[in-house]
Amino acid sequence: MSGETITWKGRFGPMELRVGKATFRPSTISSLLADALEVKPGSVVVDVGTGTGILSIIAAKLGASKVYGVDAADETVEIATANARAHGVADVVEFAQGDMFDPLGPDIEADVVIGDVSGIPDEIASASGWFPSGLAGGPTGAELPMRMIEESKRLLKKGGSLFLPTGSLQDENSIIERARSVFGSMRQLTERNIPLPSSLAEDPAVLTALKDKVIALKQRGSRFQWTAHIWRVDA
Repeated sequence: MSGETITWKGRFGPMELRVGKATFRPSTISSLLADALEVKPGSVVVDVGTGTGILSIIAAKLGASKVYGVDAADETVEIATANARAHGVADVVEFAQGDMFDPLGPDIEADVVIGDVSGIPDEIASASGWFPSGLAGGPTGAELPMRMIEESKRLLKKGGSLFLPTGSLQDENSIIERARSVFGSMRQLTERNIPLPSSLAEDPAVLTALKDKVIALKQRGSRFQWTAHIWRVDA
Protein backbone atom coordinates (compact mmCIF):
# COMPACT_ATOMS: atom_id res chain seq x y z
CA MET A 1 0.00 0.00 0.00
CA SER A 2 1.42 3.37 -1.05
CA GLY A 3 1.26 6.56 0.96
CA GLU A 4 2.74 8.53 3.80
CA THR A 5 1.82 9.30 7.39
CA ILE A 6 0.35 12.49 8.80
CA THR A 7 -0.70 13.44 12.34
CA TRP A 8 -4.32 14.20 13.24
CA LYS A 9 -4.38 16.71 16.11
CA GLY A 10 -8.15 17.04 16.46
CA ARG A 11 -10.63 15.16 18.66
CA PHE A 12 -9.13 11.98 20.21
CA GLY A 13 -5.76 13.04 18.80
CA PRO A 14 -2.95 12.92 18.27
CA MET A 15 -3.35 10.03 15.86
CA GLU A 16 -1.04 8.92 13.08
CA LEU A 17 -2.92 8.43 9.81
CA ARG A 18 -1.86 6.96 6.50
CA VAL A 19 -2.74 8.89 3.35
CA GLY A 20 -2.49 7.87 -0.30
CA LYS A 21 -1.86 9.93 -3.40
CA ALA A 22 -5.59 10.46 -3.97
CA THR A 23 -6.62 10.71 -0.30
CA PHE A 24 -8.19 13.95 0.86
CA ARG A 25 -6.25 15.04 3.93
CA PRO A 26 -8.17 16.11 7.04
CA SER A 27 -8.85 19.84 6.97
CA THR A 28 -10.13 22.54 9.32
CA ILE A 29 -13.63 21.43 8.29
CA SER A 30 -12.76 17.87 9.34
CA SER A 31 -11.72 19.13 12.78
CA LEU A 32 -14.87 21.23 13.14
CA LEU A 33 -17.03 18.24 12.18
CA ALA A 34 -15.18 16.00 14.60
CA ASP A 35 -15.73 18.43 17.47
CA ALA A 36 -19.42 18.86 16.65
CA LEU A 37 -20.18 15.18 16.05
CA GLU A 38 -22.71 13.55 18.38
CA VAL A 39 -23.06 9.77 18.31
CA LYS A 40 -25.17 7.86 20.82
CA PRO A 41 -23.83 4.45 21.89
CA GLY A 42 -25.08 1.72 19.57
CA SER A 43 -25.73 4.04 16.64
CA VAL A 44 -25.26 3.13 12.98
CA VAL A 45 -23.22 5.82 11.22
CA VAL A 46 -22.53 6.50 7.53
CA ASP A 47 -19.51 8.69 6.75
CA VAL A 48 -19.58 9.87 3.12
CA GLY A 49 -16.37 11.42 1.84
CA THR A 50 -14.44 9.47 4.46
CA GLY A 51 -10.92 10.09 3.09
CA THR A 52 -8.48 8.77 5.69
CA GLY A 53 -11.41 7.41 7.69
CA ILE A 54 -10.75 9.78 10.58
CA LEU A 55 -14.38 10.76 11.17
CA SER A 56 -15.42 7.11 10.96
CA ILE A 57 -12.78 6.29 13.56
CA ILE A 58 -14.05 9.07 15.82
CA ALA A 59 -17.66 7.90 15.41
CA ALA A 60 -16.56 4.41 16.47
CA LYS A 61 -14.69 5.80 19.48
CA LEU A 62 -17.85 7.71 20.45
CA GLY A 63 -19.71 4.41 20.71
CA ALA A 64 -21.21 3.63 17.30
CA SER A 65 -22.00 -0.06 16.87
CA LYS A 66 -21.34 0.08 13.10
CA VAL A 67 -19.80 2.70 10.84
CA TYR A 68 -19.79 2.62 7.03
CA GLY A 69 -17.24 4.93 5.40
CA VAL A 70 -17.49 5.66 1.66
CA ASP A 71 -15.25 7.64 -0.70
CA ALA A 72 -14.76 7.75 -4.46
CA ALA A 73 -10.98 8.24 -4.26
CA ASP A 74 -8.50 5.51 -5.14
CA GLU A 75 -7.18 3.33 -2.29
CA THR A 76 -9.98 4.40 0.06
CA VAL A 77 -10.58 0.91 1.40
CA GLU A 78 -6.90 0.06 1.91
CA ILE A 79 -5.90 3.41 3.46
CA ALA A 80 -8.93 3.91 5.71
CA THR A 81 -9.00 0.26 6.85
CA ALA A 82 -5.33 0.46 7.82
CA ASN A 83 -6.07 3.58 9.86
CA ALA A 84 -9.06 2.00 11.58
CA ARG A 85 -6.99 -1.07 12.41
CA ALA A 86 -4.17 1.05 13.82
CA HIS A 87 -6.58 2.83 16.14
CA GLY A 88 -8.45 -0.19 17.39
CA VAL A 89 -11.82 0.14 15.67
CA ALA A 90 -11.50 -2.18 12.66
CA ASP A 91 -14.20 -4.45 14.12
CA VAL A 92 -16.73 -1.61 13.99
CA VAL A 93 -15.81 0.25 10.80
CA GLU A 94 -16.27 -0.94 7.21
CA PHE A 95 -15.08 1.03 4.17
CA ALA A 96 -16.13 1.01 0.52
CA GLN A 97 -14.96 2.86 -2.57
CA GLY A 98 -17.59 4.33 -4.86
CA ASP A 99 -19.89 7.17 -5.73
CA MET A 100 -21.75 8.75 -2.82
CA PHE A 101 -23.92 6.07 -1.11
CA ASP A 102 -23.95 3.65 -4.07
CA PRO A 103 -21.69 1.02 -2.42
CA LEU A 104 -24.06 0.66 0.54
CA GLY A 105 -26.70 -2.04 0.60
CA PRO A 106 -30.37 -1.04 0.21
CA ASP A 107 -31.20 -2.23 3.73
CA ILE A 108 -28.79 0.06 5.58
CA GLU A 109 -30.46 2.61 7.83
CA ALA A 110 -28.37 5.19 9.66
CA ASP A 111 -28.82 7.07 12.90
CA VAL A 112 -26.13 9.52 11.82
CA VAL A 113 -24.80 10.60 8.43
CA ILE A 114 -21.54 12.56 8.30
CA GLY A 115 -21.70 14.56 5.06
CA ASP A 116 -18.11 15.70 4.56
CA VAL A 117 -18.21 15.78 0.76
CA SER A 118 -16.17 18.14 -1.38
CA GLY A 119 -17.99 21.44 -1.58
CA ILE A 120 -16.09 24.15 -3.39
CA PRO A 121 -16.41 25.11 -7.07
CA ASP A 122 -14.51 22.85 -9.46
CA GLU A 123 -12.26 25.60 -10.82
CA ILE A 124 -11.31 26.82 -7.34
CA ALA A 125 -10.69 23.24 -6.25
CA SER A 126 -8.36 22.76 -9.21
CA ALA A 127 -6.45 25.93 -8.36
CA SER A 128 -6.20 25.12 -4.65
CA GLY A 129 -4.51 21.72 -4.89
CA TRP A 130 -6.60 20.61 -1.89
CA PHE A 131 -8.27 17.74 -3.73
CA PRO A 132 -5.67 15.21 -4.94
CA SER A 133 -8.35 12.92 -6.35
CA GLY A 134 -9.59 15.70 -8.63
CA LEU A 135 -13.11 15.30 -7.23
CA ALA A 136 -14.83 18.59 -6.38
CA GLY A 137 -18.26 20.00 -5.64
CA GLY A 138 -19.54 21.03 -9.06
CA PRO A 139 -19.56 24.38 -10.90
CA THR A 140 -20.73 26.34 -7.83
CA GLY A 141 -19.53 23.92 -5.15
CA ALA A 142 -23.14 23.25 -4.19
CA GLU A 143 -24.07 20.52 -6.66
CA LEU A 144 -22.42 17.56 -4.89
CA PRO A 145 -23.48 18.58 -1.34
CA MET A 146 -27.08 19.07 -2.50
CA ARG A 147 -27.10 15.63 -4.07
CA MET A 148 -25.70 14.20 -0.84
CA ILE A 149 -28.47 15.90 1.16
CA GLU A 150 -31.17 14.39 -1.05
CA GLU A 151 -29.67 10.90 -0.94
CA SER A 152 -29.19 11.10 2.85
CA LYS A 153 -32.96 11.28 3.25
CA ARG A 154 -33.41 7.64 2.25
CA LEU A 155 -30.69 6.45 4.64
CA LEU A 156 -31.58 8.31 7.81
CA LYS A 157 -33.93 6.79 10.31
CA LYS A 158 -36.67 9.01 11.69
CA GLY A 159 -35.02 11.04 14.42
CA GLY A 160 -31.57 10.59 12.86
CA SER A 161 -29.17 13.44 12.09
CA LEU A 162 -27.01 14.63 9.21
CA PHE A 163 -23.89 16.58 10.22
CA LEU A 164 -23.40 18.98 7.34
CA PRO A 165 -20.55 21.40 6.64
CA THR A 166 -21.14 24.48 4.48
CA GLY A 167 -19.03 27.52 3.73
CA SER A 168 -18.90 30.86 1.97
CA LEU A 169 -16.31 29.40 -0.45
CA GLN A 170 -19.23 27.79 -2.29
CA ASP A 171 -22.86 28.62 -3.13
CA GLU A 172 -23.73 28.13 0.53
CA ASN A 173 -27.27 29.55 0.41
CA SER A 174 -28.37 26.97 -2.15
CA ILE A 175 -27.12 24.14 0.07
CA ILE A 176 -28.89 25.50 3.15
CA GLU A 177 -32.10 26.02 1.20
CA ARG A 178 -31.94 22.45 -0.13
CA ALA A 179 -31.34 21.02 3.36
CA ARG A 180 -34.32 22.94 4.74
CA SER A 181 -36.45 21.84 1.79
CA VAL A 182 -35.55 18.17 2.22
CA PHE A 183 -35.44 17.93 6.01
CA GLY A 184 -37.06 21.04 7.46
CA SER A 185 -35.14 21.16 10.72
CA MET A 186 -31.52 22.30 10.95
CA ARG A 187 -29.42 23.94 13.63
CA GLN A 188 -26.05 25.68 13.33
CA LEU A 189 -23.46 24.12 15.63
CA THR A 190 -20.25 25.91 14.64
CA GLU A 191 -19.02 28.98 12.80
CA ARG A 192 -15.36 29.63 12.01
CA ASN A 193 -13.53 32.19 9.86
CA ILE A 194 -10.70 30.48 7.93
CA PRO A 195 -7.87 32.38 6.20
CA LEU A 196 -7.64 31.92 2.44
CA PRO A 197 -4.06 31.59 1.16
CA SER A 198 -3.02 34.81 -0.55
CA SER A 199 -2.05 33.00 -3.75
CA LEU A 200 -5.52 31.45 -3.98
CA ALA A 201 -7.31 34.71 -3.16
CA GLU A 202 -5.67 36.24 -6.25
CA ASP A 203 -6.46 33.31 -8.56
CA PRO A 204 -8.74 34.11 -11.52
CA ALA A 205 -11.14 31.33 -10.51
CA VAL A 206 -11.69 32.95 -7.10
CA LEU A 207 -11.97 36.46 -8.56
CA THR A 208 -14.57 35.28 -11.07
CA ALA A 209 -16.60 33.46 -8.41
CA LEU A 210 -16.51 36.59 -6.24
CA LYS A 211 -17.65 38.77 -9.12
CA ASP A 212 -20.48 36.36 -9.89
CA LYS A 213 -21.42 36.22 -6.17
CA VAL A 214 -21.03 32.46 -6.07
CA ILE A 215 -18.70 32.81 -3.07
CA ALA A 216 -18.22 35.45 -0.36
CA LEU A 217 -15.02 36.48 1.39
CA LYS A 218 -14.24 38.83 4.27
CA GLN A 219 -11.16 41.01 4.29
CA ARG A 220 -9.14 41.31 7.50
CA GLY A 221 -6.24 43.64 6.90
CA SER A 222 -4.39 42.34 3.87
CA ARG A 223 -5.84 38.82 4.20
CA PHE A 224 -9.08 37.31 3.00
CA GLN A 225 -11.15 34.82 5.02
CA TRP A 226 -14.04 32.54 4.24
CA THR A 227 -16.60 31.37 6.79
CA ALA A 228 -17.32 27.72 7.57
CA HIS A 229 -20.42 26.39 9.30
CA ILE A 230 -21.34 23.01 10.72
CA TRP A 231 -25.05 22.16 10.87
CA ARG A 232 -27.08 19.42 12.47
CA VAL A 233 -29.95 18.52 10.16
CA ASP A 234 -32.58 16.29 11.79
CA ALA A 235 -34.76 13.80 9.93
